[in-house]
Amino acid sequence: MRIGIPAETRPGETRVAATPETIKKLSAKHQLIMQAGAGLAASITDDAYAAAGATIGNAAEAFGADVVLKVRAPSDDERALIKPGTVVIGMLNPFDSANNVAMATAGLRALALEAVPRITRAQSMDVLSSQANIAGYKAVMIAANTYQRFMPMLMTAAGTVKAARVLIMGVGVAGLQAIATAKRLGAVIEASDVRPPVKEQVESLGAKFIDVPFLTDEEREIAKGVGGYARPMPPDWMARQSALVHERAKLADIIITTALIPGRPAPVLISEETVKAMKPGSVIVDLAVSQGGNCPLSELNKTVIKHGVHIVGEPDLATLVAADASALYARNVLDFLKLIIDKDEQLVIDREDDIIKATLLCADGQLLRQ
Repeated sequence: MRIGIPAETRPGETRVAATPETIKKLSAKHQLIMQAGAGLAASITDDAYAAAGATIGNAAEAFGADVVLKVRAPSDDERALIKPGTVVIGMLNPFDSANNVAMATAGLRALALEAVPRITRAQSMDVLSSQANIAGYKAVMIAANTYQRFMPMLMTAAGTVKAARVLIMGVGVAGLQAIATAKRLGAVIEASDVRPPVKEQVESLGAKFIDVPFLTDEEREIAKGVGGYARPMPPDWMARQSALVHERAKLADIIITTALIPGRPAPVLISEETVKAMKPGSVIVDLAVSQGGNCPLSELNKTVIKHGVHIVGEPDLATLVAADASALYARNVLDFLKLIIDKDEQLVIDREDDIIKATLLCADGQLLRQ
């Protein structure tokens, strides 16, 4: 089977869908075609891919394979290079209905890795977790770089410097990594999330959990989330959380917001009134900026100063750690390939498999996900 790995063309995308490590594991049974220069932004040379067993080709050759491995969904120009029936695997944005229709019309068999269900069997394929882990780390590093004071407490001959106070909003994979990274840097950390079970995880990492009480059974039920993801909370609970967050934000030096709900605009967690109440020189890093932002003052692809607060609106932070992000993503892709390649090294897409059923967007010209 021919497997192609083209270079990513989306502006700002630095990752690549295969590394020499994963190429080496596939090349014994399959022909791997890497587009020349595909890994350069992730510090991987063509020579390294060739040494692992890949053939270096052009875009048309990579897109002309039986299976195409991508990081992002193919653009209009890229789809024109893919023949009908080709299997395309990547982070294809399953909530982009126009793109789904375009791939179905092109006759592609598209598998969106973001839709991998959060079940035990699929953990090694969970691209959202692997990339969010990196984003949480990088968010803290960006915050520390933007913040004009030390993160840890320092006792010097010139006096004592207080530790930075960090508030983490949303304690999924990115939030937990942000807590762990900020803790290593010596910060004092608080964290908030709608899901009660994360309290134990937050406290195990050395942070204080901001607990917003549930007043009704409905609130408790919604707070459990679905499939590991948060659900929109009732307005009354959001108002109580907002009031509590407002008070904690006034004391914070750094706020990192990570709250996302698949397929929906990001919930507003930090209002403009809260930003006005924050200390001058404070920092907000909004990881949800590409979905509207957890703060309405965030601006996509920009770091702005509003009411004396630095607000970082950098999307896709994993792209700023391209080498490790690509390594983890490529392993996710490799494990997913094992699901659709049988013991005879033939491609078999079993639509009855729970993981395949969740990720298959279109096949044979039919749109399988609206």
